[in-house]
Amino acid sequence: MKKLSLEGRWSLLSWRQEYDDGRVVLPMGDKVSGFAEYRDGRVTIMVIDDTRAPFTTGGQWDSDNREKAHAYETSLFYTGTYRVDGDSVFHDIEIASFPNWKGVTQKRQVCLEDDSLKLIARLEEGSPEARKAILEWRRMTPKNKKEV
Repeated sequence: MKKLSLEGRWSLLSWRQEYDDGRVVLPMGDKVSGFAEYRDGRVTIMVIDDTRAPFTTGGQWDSDNREKAHAYETSLFYTGTYRVDGDSVFHDIEIASFPNWKGVTQKRQVCLEDDSLKLIARLEEGSPEARKAILEWRRMTPKNKKEV
């Protein structure tokens, strides 16, 4: 069996959550952007709602709490190390925008075909909110490279 190679930079195409009861939710709407970078055993994931507006009440530290909360709600990042085992990747998180993930290992099922990557996480198993989070990515190459 050929070992999965996630090495490189990936551009986010979509993020959806498929609930066991049939609901489909787009956590950051239908206009998301971001990247995943796998390099030398390290992973960095950044995702934002691409419709975010600039702050209007102040700067990064002194703006209205509502705007700061919205900025948090419309972004997600984490970084750490990773390892591949079969068709799964394990992200050992060192730093995250969601503080509860620090020091946690996140497991993702990997579906890799050519320059397309799907990372699938199973969430809240056994609860009424049980679902799959599915993030779809495209490998960035010199031909399709865009800044994110």
